[in-house]
Formats: sequence, C-alpha cells, structure tokens
Amino acid sequence: MTAADFNTTVDAMSGLRAELPLALSGQRFDRVAVALFPDYSRSCLQRWIREGALTVDGRICKPRTVLEVGDALCLRVPVVTGDTKAWRAIELPDAFSVLHEDDHLIIVDKPSGYVVHPAAGHVEDTLANALLWRYPELAELPRAGLVHRLDRDTSGLLAVARNVSAQQSLTAQLAARSVRREYLAIVKGVLTGGGSVRAAIGRHPRHRLRMAVREDGRAALSHYRILRRYRAHSLLEVRLETGRTHQVRVHMAHIGHPLVGDAWYGGRPYFPPAAATALRHRLSQTGRQALHAACLGLSHPATGEYQQWRCPLPEDLCSLVDLLVADASAD
Repeated sequence: MTAADFNTTVDAMSGLRAELPLALSGQRFDRVAVALFPDYSRSCLQRWIREGALTVDGRICKPRTVLEVGDALCLRVPVVTGDTKAWRAIELPDAFSVLHEDDHLIIVDKPSGYVVHPAAGHVEDTLANALLWRYPELAELPRAGLVHRLDRDTSGLLAVARNVSAQQSLTAQLAARSVRREYLAIVKGVLTGGGSVRAAIGRHPRHRLRMAVREDGRAALSHYRILRRYRAHSLLEVRLETGRTHQVRVHMAHIGHPLVGDAWYGGRPYFPPAAATALRHRLSQTGRQALHAACLGLSHPATGEYQQWRCPLPEDLCSLVDLLVADASAD
C-alpha cells in the first residue's frame, strides 16, 4: 500500500491532515506517520512528534503510541531554515520576471542559467540574491521565501512566499502534493502514447551529484502526454505528483526517452535521418536540458482560492521546436 491509497489534505489551521485508515489501525504513531507523510524521513517525523509539530487530534503523543482507525494526524510542516541573513542582495536584472505579485505571494519566471539558492560556486549570482534586491523583506524569511526549486538549466515558474504564514501554507501544499506543476520537455525518440512513470528516486551510487531510479529511493510519480511528434523526437507535457530532485530528467531517461541536451542523463545527440545541418548543429549545441516549468497552480495562501499561471517556452527552446517542425515538414 502506498501514499496514493491514503487521503492527505491541507487544512488552513492545522497544516497537513490525514485520517487513519483501517489498514493502519493498531500501529505505532511514528510508523503510521511514515505511511501517511511519505515525503519525510522517519527520523524527521519522530522529531516533529516529540516537538509537538505532529499531533493526533490536536494531542501531543509519544512516537510509540498505538493509534486506531479514525484518529486524525495533523502536521504543521516546519519551514526549513536557512542562511538567508547571510545571503547578499544583488541586482541581477535578468534573473527573473514577475507574473504575479501581491502581499503574500510572488510568482516568478526563472531563465535557464540561474541557480536558485546560494551554494558553493554560486554565492552572489542566484535567483535568491536577485529576489532579496527587489524584495528586501524576504531577508526575514527562511530561504528568502522560496519553497521549491528548479535546476540551474531548467527555466520556468517558481512560487515565493512574502510572509511566514504564506510560506507555511505553500510548504504544506507541496507536502500534500496539491500544487500543480507541469513541464514542457523535448525528448529523444517518438513515443506512441502518454503514460505514467512510478519509480523511486535516490542518490546515484557512484556519481553523488546525480540521481537514479533505486528501489530504496523516495517514491516518485510523473505523468506525461504527447503534445507533438517529430521525426526522431517528441514534445511532452509532464505533470509531477512528487517533487524529487531531477525527477523529470531521471524518469524520462528511465523509460528510454531522455531529454534533449541533458548532459547527465541524455547521452549522445540523436539526429533524424538526413537531418539538415542547422538541426544537427542545434541538437549538438543545445547548451542545456530542454525542460521548462510551464504551469504552476496552487491555493492562494491568504484566500484559499485556486490560482494557476502559465508561461510559454523561452526563445532558445522555441527555436529548437521550429527546427524540429521544419524537419518533420520537409519533403
């Protein structure tokens, strides 16, 4: 039995809420918590039980407490702390554009080439640095209000909270898998139909910066559908149920259709027979994986109203699509 068999919801007052099903009745609190909140490790959940962040019907209980069917587990997901106050505000005009802005929420479009958070090798040239320049109040929030991330070379939409309550709400929605995240991906090969990939993802056993499909990894589920077929490639829409590191890239490679331009998971360029020189050059010099976070939908942290934003493919991927279309249309 997996997390998909249980119903976890977001409650405005209590955060994540899950009612104990019959299948888990009579088990320990900490074991039940692992089944109902699979995005978190057992040790993390046990700590939150001891700290009172994870309760049973509002009561603080011990990890070994035996629970019964109908008990309601409530988790106020602690916002992950970070070194925001040590991050510098840097003016980076090209680091993002704003699609939506209010007192609680910012929706930004990140171009390819920008790391989201400061880290080794990228201390003052990240999206977070640019956000702090434009919105100085984000210095008071963990991780400058950012609750999820994109790879450096993936473009597209990100949500940024402007206050603690908004950050708590967005964190809970992500944990409950109620945030809609859709990507556009150009992959190698011509798929015959859409489908789903349910394959756990964990750290690669040899290349520690990479991820891989592993039996002992964290549950991951992606759904994909075909938007356009070309002679040797496909344009897909990929919707995430979970948000594992490199999930789209790993899952598409796992089914034999890696992303175009993916240096880690994609292998060598793949050309249609007798492809034009311009297309062969473009496929050889993509500069990044052909992946764009095109749609983001969530419940507004203040009003609860569902809202959704979309942004089109950026110019570099549009030009690749144009070449693929021209190739498919050639006599």
